[in-house]
Amino acid sequence: MTQINREWAIAKLRDYIEVASITFMPDEPDTFGFWSFELKNPTPQVQAATQVIEQVLDRVLPGWRTAEWKKPDRQPFWREREAAHRAIAQLEAEQELTENLGSGAPQLDASTLHRWVWGSVQGLWGSGHYRQAVGMAAVAVNAQAQAKVGRKDLSESKLLGDAFSTKDPEPGKPRLRLAPKEDSDTWRSRHEGAAAFARGVYAAIRNPIAHEAGDELEENEALEQLAAFSILARWIDNAMVEKAS
Repeated sequence: MTQINREWAIAKLRDYIEVASITFMPDEPDTFGFWSFELKNPTPQVQAATQVIEQVLDRVLPGWRTAEWKKPDRQPFWREREAAHRAIAQLEAEQELTENLGSGAPQLDASTLHRWVWGSVQGLWGSGHYRQAVGMAAVAVNAQAQAKVGRKDLSESKLLGDAFSTKDPEPGKPRLRLAPKEDSDTWRSRHEGAAAFARGVYAAIRNPIAHEAGDELEENEALEQLAAFSILARWIDNAMVEKAS
């Protein structure tokens, strides 16, 4: 994750805890024997603050939406407040944790991945569905490639193997060119490598996810796989389309 402004995030989280705070109602319990709670501030105000703070929580505690925390009785917005408290603790300890547990190596920020990849998986990623997110990224890149070359008769590795072919384009078979065509080993290697890379990511990453049952991916492993599809997406997006005359 890219280094975020910890002071700003902590301040926003603390403000949210105050905005979304609740008041205990010391009256008689209701007919079910429960004591009542109510928000100190109007519900629309809390909802507006929640809309913003959820984005902070997604960055700091990606699994907060589905975490198995003990649920207090009848308290509105309890999960958001619980996550905010935990996120503050995480942010305050982050520097110490990094210095003592991390290597100090640069980290990959998912938001910098190609838009075809990250834009298609944010919701799944935020809910911890990493394996499904990688599969969705593969589908999104394939759809964009099909649209760019105007072909739906082929897909995934076959489509991109043909699109990056060093052969001249044919009717109905345009090519993707990463650079203007020239008679050089570098030009041929670049396109042969792109075709091989595309076949590799679909064969070794996409196919097992689509056709084999498997455990959920670890977050770091899934991020590496998303990065592979991001590389491919960027090549496709930046490539020129060469059609038969």
